Amino acid sequence: MSYQIRKGRREDLPEVLALIKELAEYERAADEVENTLEQLEADGFGPQPFYGFYVAEEEGRLLGIALYYYRYSTWKGKSLYLEDIVVTESTRGRGMGKQLFDQMVREAREQDCHQVNWQVLDWNEPAINFYKKLGADLDGEWINCRLNKAAIQAYQFT
Repeated sequence: MSYQIRKGRREDLPEVLALIKELAEYERAADEVENTLEQLEADGFGPQPFYGFYVAEEEGRLLGIALYYYRYSTWKGKSLYLEDIVVTESTRGRGMGKQLFDQMVREAREQDCHQVNWQVLDWNEPAINFYKKLGADLDGEWINCRLNKAAIQAYQFT
């Protein structure tokens, strides 16, 4: 393995944003990325960071990221939420995704989390197969819900 997995740093953010955009293209949603370098910096390195991340780096270049945050389950307690694992398409198949996932499990253990949660698109067969090999429980029972920024602004309070 000629790459290393390490904790993400502020100076990584331009390459992190590029990987986020690469993922959005893969997921057929390139025009939906609204995040900016400034927002990533404020949210990840401000007084109360909202997320953390690890990177796969080789020769000073980021080839993958795992971005996470903590959430709380009323039934289980503290959980690590894996927002995304992204490995640049040209370097997939070298074990980086597995190493980044391993790091997420280490983080969850170190923080005494009761769960690691994440989502996968139902058409993303390579990712689904990857997670199945890891022994993940793929629960098709729950429906994802969200209010986007426009809906939050338009929300009618009672």
